[in-house]
Amino acid sequence: MGPTIEAATRKPIYKHQVLDQEGIVYVGACIRSKQVLVMINKHMPVVSMEAGATVSNNDGTNIGGSHEVEYKDVSVVYRNPVPSYAERVLLTYNEDDAHLVKVLLRQTRRPELGDKFSSRHGQKGVCGLIAKQEDMPFNDLGMCPDMIMNPHGYPSRMTVGKLMELLSGKNAVLSGKFHYGTAFGGDQVDIVCEELAARGFNYLGKDMLTSGITGQQLSAYIYFGPIYYQKLKHMVLDKMHARARGPRAVLTRQPTEGRARDGGLRLGEMERDCLIAYGASMLLMERLMVSSDEFKVDVCSQCGLIGYKSWCQMCRSSRTMATIKIPYACKLLFQELQSMNIVPKISLSKYTD
Repeated sequence: MGPTIEAATRKPIYKHQVLDQEGIVYVGACIRSKQVLVMINKHMPVVSMEAGATVSNNDGTNIGGSHEVEYKDVSVVYRNPVPSYAERVLLTYNEDDAHLVKVLLRQTRRPELGDKFSSRHGQKGVCGLIAKQEDMPFNDLGMCPDMIMNPHGYPSRMTVGKLMELLSGKNAVLSGKFHYGTAFGGDQVDIVCEELAARGFNYLGKDMLTSGITGQQLSAYIYFGPIYYQKLKHMVLDKMHARARGPRAVLTRQPTEGRARDGGLRLGEMERDCLIAYGASMLLMERLMVSSDEFKVDVCSQCGLIGYKSWCQMCRSSRTMATIKIPYACKLLFQELQSMNIVPKISLSKYTD
C-alpha cells in the first residue's frame, strides 16, 4: 500500500515522494503538481462501455471480447501548479463506516492585484495597484499608509463606524489606552477629536501628506490613521480562468460552466445588450452562435418544419429543403415544443430579396 519504489535508485517515484508507508501524505510535506495526496489501491477503466471491451477477472484474465480494457489509477492527485504544505491529516469514518481521509493544505501567498480585502465594517474591496514604497505619500513624521482607499465608497454605504474606528484608533495609539469606537455607543466623537487636538494633531483626524512621486504636498488634507484590515479568502489565483476550446454539455452542446469543469466564459444579457447598442451584429453572431453551439439543420421552405438529411417528413419531398445554421439550443427548444404538440415553424426567404 506504500509508495512505489524505483528499481534503479531505490527511492519513491516522483508522484509518490510525499507518501508514508500507509500511502497517505505525511504532515509537513511540500506537495507539488501531479503528486499523489492519498494513494487508493483501485483502478478504473479509461473508457467505460466501449464496443468490444472485455470483462476481466481479478487476476487480469479476459472473460470474453477482443482486447483488454485500459485502466487508470484513481488516487487523489494534487493538481494546483503552486506548491502547498500538508498542515493536518485526519483519518476517520463516514456515515457508512467507510474509511475517510481528510488533508488540510496550507499555502503562503503575498497580496497581489485582484486579491480581496475588507475592514470590519463591510467595506470590502479589491487590490487595484501595488505601488513602490518610494512612490507612496507620507506625512511630516515620515509615516506611509499601508493602504489607500477611495473616499467615494462612503456616502452611499454610510459606514460611519469605520470613520469612528480610525479616529479612536489614532487617539488610542497616542494615549496608550483602549477606546470604544463602534457605532453602537461608547466614546463620543467630539471627545476623541478634542483629545487628538490636545496632542497636536488635526481635530478631524486629517493630516497633510506629501506625494512620493512629485515631492509636493497634496492639495487636500487626508483622513489618515490605523484601521484593522483583513485579507479575505477570495484570491485571484483561485479564480482566474480562460479557455479557447474545451468540453461541451451533452444535452445543449454548449460549453460547460465553471472553472473546475474547464468551462467557457459566458456572454450574458448585459454584455449582449452592449453589443446590440454598438451595432456589432457579426460579433454577436460569432459569440452567441459560431463559438457556442452552431448547428446545421435542414428546413423545408414550404412548410417551415425541420427535416432530416434533406428530406421533409411533412411534405414527403426533398425539393424544397434548405440548409441553415442555428444554435443547437434553438433546435432543441423546437423539438421539445413539438413533443408538447406546439409546432414552431421557420419562415425562409432568399437573402437577395
